[in-house]
Amino acid sequence: MGVKLSVEQGVITACIDGEIDHHSARGIRERIDSAVEKTTPKTLNMDFGGVSFMDSSGIGLIMGRYKIMRELGGRVNVINANSTIQRMIKLGGLGRLNIMGDTFAS
Repeated sequence: MGVKLSVEQGVITACIDGEIDHHSARGIRERIDSAVEKTTPKTLNMDFGGVSFMDSSGIGLIMGRYKIMRELGGRVNVINANSTIQRMIKLGGLGRLNIMGDTFAS
């Protein structure tokens, strides 16, 4: 499990790869939060294109980053999530937070 971060013009893109569970979520969270703290972006794109599995820890990962970005006056976009992860996000109640990026199917 890993996360690759890129920062460009007020946007952080976090490309997450592998599985998100309670073991891996902590490291992902720490890397993203550190980058957000250093750069105070307006947008955080969380790219789930490389995620093969996600449990409820992934919901917590998204929700925590949403809360931080909201406090900064920014937004979170969830992009490239497969249909299983999209369903988990919706069942977790996050669909109503307007976090669906352009490539998130409704």
